Amino acid sequence: MTYGADRVYKKVEVIGISAKGIEDAVQAAIGKAHRSLEKISWFEIQDIRGHVDQDGKVDEYQVVIKVSFELK
Repeated sequence: MTYGADRVYKKVEVIGISAKGIEDAVQAAIGKAHRSLEKISWFEIQDIRGHVDQDGKVDEYQVVIKVSFELK
């Protein structure tokens, strides 16, 4: 198939979580989606949030993304 030929995609929402940071949370979401879905093509960040511990420090990053994959 030539790039630019007719294609159809579906988007699903995925939430990645990491204690390390936003980029790791995105990678966690993409990595899991890649193992579950075929032909992932791109993603969109929808929301970024996190959790603050009792000491007032960020202890978790949560990233909501939409991942698209090509339908067969």
